Amino acid sequence: MPTYSYRCSTCETAFDIQQSFTDESLTVCPSCGATLRKVFSAVGVSFTGSGFYQNDSRPAKPKPTSAAAAPAAATTAASAPAATASTTSSSSTSSSSTSSSS
Repeated sequence: MPTYSYRCSTCETAFDIQQSFTDESLTVCPSCGATLRKVFSAVGVSFTGSGFYQNDSRPAKPKPTSAAAAPAAATTAASAPAATASTTSSSSTSSSSTSSSS
């Protein structure tokens, strides 16, 4: 059951009371009989767990590449297979020289 805060508009008496959602709001001050008003205040909310933040519920977007970065990436990619090919040829040469000397 939620707790509601009330304050008298005449005598400033303040109190909290637990009421059901279906109960009518209080309108008469128990101290002086004047009009009551419901007091609203900030509610403390803590969002924990997954799905509450923007990066939890959406797939990651690819970062846009600039025009200057694209040619540099292509140059790096082109040089990588050449380095792999030279490593492969040197290892096959060394294995063939080892087998012929035995």
